[in-house]
Amino acid sequence: MLRDIIKIDEDLCNGCGECVPNCHEGALQIIDGKVRMVSELMCDGLGACIGHCPIGALTIEKREAPAYDEIETIKEMISKGKNTIIAHLKHLKEHGEVKFLQEGITYLTSVQENLPFDLQEVKTAVHNASNPKLIEQMKEPQKPQLKQEACGCPGSKSQSFSMNVPSASAQGSLASQLTHWPVQMHLFNPMAQHFQGADMLIAADCVAFSLGNFHQNCLKGKTLGIACPKLDSNQEIYKTKVISLIDDARINTLTVMIMEVPCCGGLLRMVQAAVAEASRKIPLKLVIVSTRGEILKEDWL
Repeated sequence: MLRDIIKIDEDLCNGCGECVPNCHEGALQIIDGKVRMVSELMCDGLGACIGHCPIGALTIEKREAPAYDEIETIKEMISKGKNTIIAHLKHLKEHGEVKFLQEGITYLTSVQENLPFDLQEVKTAVHNASNPKLIEQMKEPQKPQLKQEACGCPGSKSQSFSMNVPSASAQGSLASQLTHWPVQMHLFNPMAQHFQGADMLIAADCVAFSLGNFHQNCLKGKTLGIACPKLDSNQEIYKTKVISLIDDARINTLTVMIMEVPCCGGLLRMVQAAVAEASRKIPLKLVIVSTRGEILKEDWL
């Protein structure tokens, strides 16, 4: 499939770092005086970083790209040195991409005799990179992090939540059924582990505000993406991400929830176009919600 990938001209890059906090996916870091793509997995090709590069060292390259392959990514990074490898593996660990982290370490171990650096130093740096209680924290709902992360906007950091929580709190309010973060379609990465084999719900922004029982009756058991077909810009990336969800993440089913207003139909048309272009065929469901919070239509297409 065609993907938009950020391309870095290392000859032009002066390491100023202006692009790093403007990478919504946290894929860029300054390593050894140059900006590096530490995780192509997290790059969605939106190009939010490009306008902040004062010398034009960043561009978007559209090319045919296979599904993300951690081993191929590691092979490409080895020549960039130990610090880039460490930053990449830290990035995977911080975003909870345990499967890819294990694949990367396993491959490096298999070729460690030919590496131009000490693999044990890499493993030690990655092991010490974060709180040793990271795995336990990933099993519980995450608390908001207000501190700016070094790798980019903390609000865009990919997180998976455990749903081992009671259905109601002591105050009687219903528990959230959200299983991950972020949910806005420009920000989430379709290759994140929480999308793998999931039942996917793509909802117009206004749906959850209209339906009082959205979490319990609609979101429960599903992963979520939200978008506004009228106000969001660069919506072509949405179709690309839906195709990736179907073909690469291999989601199980896809439900689209839209409002009854005419402009909301654009979200359904985008999803239908993506489903038509995807290699796999999956069940597609449409739910239409009234402005008064009623389900007007609920059909498999």
